[in-house]
Amino acid sequence: MSQIRHALSVKRADDFAQWYQEVIAAADMAEESGVRGCMVIKPWGYGIWERIQRLLDDRIKATGHDNCYFPIFIPLSNFEREADHVEGFAKEMAVVTHHRLIANGEGGLVPDPEAKLEEPLVVRPTSETIIGDAMARWVQSWRDLPLKLNQWANVVRWEMRTRMFLRTSEFLWQEGHTAHETAEDAKEHTLRMLEVYRAHAEEDIAMPVVAGEKPEHERFPGAVETWSIEAMMQDGKALQAGTSHYLGTNFAEAAGIRYQDREGAQQLCHTTSWGVSTRLVGGMIMTHGDDDGLRVPPRIAPWQIVILPMLRDKPEDAALLEYCEALRAALASGSALGEPVRVLLDSKPGKAAAKRWDWVRKGAPVIVEVGGRDMEGGVVSLLRRDRLWGEDGKPAFAAPTREAAAQAIPAMLEDIQQALFAEARERREANVTRGVETMDALKQFFASNGRYPGWVEVQWSKPTGAALEQVVEALKALKLTVRNVPIDAAPADGTCLFTGDPAVERVLVGRAY
Repeated sequence: MSQIRHALSVKRADDFAQWYQEVIAAADMAEESGVRGCMVIKPWGYGIWERIQRLLDDRIKATGHDNCYFPIFIPLSNFEREADHVEGFAKEMAVVTHHRLIANGEGGLVPDPEAKLEEPLVVRPTSETIIGDAMARWVQSWRDLPLKLNQWANVVRWEMRTRMFLRTSEFLWQEGHTAHETAEDAKEHTLRMLEVYRAHAEEDIAMPVVAGEKPEHERFPGAVETWSIEAMMQDGKALQAGTSHYLGTNFAEAAGIRYQDREGAQQLCHTTSWGVSTRLVGGMIMTHGDDDGLRVPPRIAPWQIVILPMLRDKPEDAALLEYCEALRAALASGSALGEPVRVLLDSKPGKAAAKRWDWVRKGAPVIVEVGGRDMEGGVVSLLRRDRLWGEDGKPAFAAPTREAAAQAIPAMLEDIQQALFAEARERREANVTRGVETMDALKQFFASNGRYPGWVEVQWSKPTGAALEQVVEALKALKLTVRNVPIDAAPADGTCLFTGDPAVERVLVGRAY
């Protein structure tokens, strides 16, 4: 059996950004589209997104939400009603101003001056305003509350510097929107959805996250509170993997979302919004990928097991395919991680070693090779993607019988899921530094800890106004940001690193995507 290694040309430790791009190409996940800032998500990449979508959708529905869909075009006046909101998104908005093209007489097309829209339409950057309009129509009484909606859609934010899956002008996401009677109910729901995101990231994507509140200057435009889950990538940078916002009555007042309370008086609703996007796919790549390509956690792998018969274009291929099909059927009849096992028999033409390395780069959790000798011996050659190499530097194949493989692989998938999470969590914990107490020490830490220094947890006095602006500028000069205030952080017991005032909480500081 061939042991030729087809690794990536760039290692993570040498150039993480280039490694990331190469993994996407080598795993055949996505490619540039020819449209500025937009990508084509290929079947393997989209299959991973579909798994993320399906698992998260189940969690969202389990908390009482209904899916719906709203227009991609939003009247500009909707945004103008909420000043903070429009200011936050104004530089990223794509705007439609005409509804027809005409020939320009030179073989091209131009907007028809006679077809100018009475009001420009913004291509959806987020849907608080248009969903708020609907809520104002649908909510009349306290009996209509809470109203819990979710939408799976695409959005457009005109990014200047793009990177596939992490920051693109168009991306896919879900956005949840709810309306409540009281601030307490809305805040409770904001945190409930934050927990849904935490559980999804850790249990489904095997990506450890820190849940916590964002500081004042990092809030969603128009929000009263913004909460996030933050994941550490292998280069030590933070990825904001999801956000949940308590919007107070700001959007309700702008959209007129009112209800008659139990005493007959008119009250403004308290609203929330929350969302995650295809950025989760980028987070998965940077959390689990290695120098041989992608490693996909079994819960979100489109195919958890790939069977590769070593076909030779000879009459005996038929018997080999029959042998492999029996294994596929046995595996597909079982379950792992609470669902039927997803197994592919890849009978496409091609050399077995080349196909193996294609699936290694794609990150299929378990790869099973079967040759003529394997069939004669009643065995298979089995490879775990998370434990690719043996101590001898060769692929760590095991050779169980076909029946033993069919029985063992479902439990193996569960072990791979847990092993990837444990590996990522251990790496994160090893790269969160505590005990940095002065600004000079913070500067020194990030200057002297190499290319991938990780995060620092520091004490924070929750500055506001001019004091906060000074902190933001000081961090910006160091290319650092405050990530969030971890929910489970130890109580503050000293002075704020930035202001010298008594600290009230602890925050994470680091470089970020």
